[in-house]
Amino acid sequence: MDLREYLKRRQRWVDAALERWVTDENEFPSRVHRAMRYSLFAGGKRLRPILTIAAAEAVGGRVADVLPLACSLELIHTYSLIHDDLPSMDDDDLRRGKPTSHKVFGEALAILAGDALLTEAFHLVTRPDLMRSVSSRRRLRAINQVARAAGSCGMIGGQVMDMASQGQKVDSHLLEYIHSHKTGALIAASVCAGAIIGGASPRQYKALNSYGEKLGLAFQVIDDLLDVQGEEKKLGKAIGKDKVKGKATYPALFGIAKSQRQAEVLVEEALGHLKPFNGRANPLREIAKFTLKRKE
Repeated sequence: MDLREYLKRRQRWVDAALERWVTDENEFPSRVHRAMRYSLFAGGKRLRPILTIAAAEAVGGRVADVLPLACSLELIHTYSLIHDDLPSMDDDDLRRGKPTSHKVFGEALAILAGDALLTEAFHLVTRPDLMRSVSSRRRLRAINQVARAAGSCGMIGGQVMDMASQGQKVDSHLLEYIHSHKTGALIAASVCAGAIIGGASPRQYKALNSYGEKLGLAFQVIDDLLDVQGEEKKLGKAIGKDKVKGKATYPALFGIAKSQRQAEVLVEEALGHLKPFNGRANPLREIAKFTLKRKE
């Protein structure tokens, strides 16, 4: 399959849906809506919503049924980036090659824009005019999965330990916890939520959950490597900050070569969980392989 074309097409679907469903920037109070849309449409690759769509397709689901949920995951991801970039967190000036939200709108409005995006995510997936053909049971289960992944037992928990570990000596178990939660949890939830909406059987769901967990951890390991080896222009943000801040990363603990091998092993394991699936899961397979080739 042509992965590049697949990603481009689904990205267009997600962007068009976000444009339709997210409050217009001229809606009062326009300041917060401008800030929300500034970060939301700053050039994201839409990986999480695309994974949601691909997982639904892998089990025979329809894109139209899963698209609102896919978009909600992008809203949550964008909120997390706005808050990550704040001076009290990672203190970044650039995101996707553009000034970060707090640099443009100020810290207070950036915080509120992030809060609004998180809230809007759950408003979107509970709108009565959307996802009408999906049973309330499936919708509730998927929403529950996403909410847990975004909360203190998922992404937030990982971020807390990421900050607490700066400048500290960490072991491999804590490092895996940080990475599998601060990044991996939402990626895994993207896959699982798509599987639920698509009508996955218990066996399919279990396999896709394991795939998502391995992929999410591999994605963050590659992120660590890119902070050491990547190009700032391609990444759209400053590099080398992990080392300066004393962050817990795979290269810091294991070195570059072992970290690269660990990412490769994780992708191999992710692919192994897709063996029971037919060709409809090929996009998930190709996305996992592409993770190792990321430059941005």
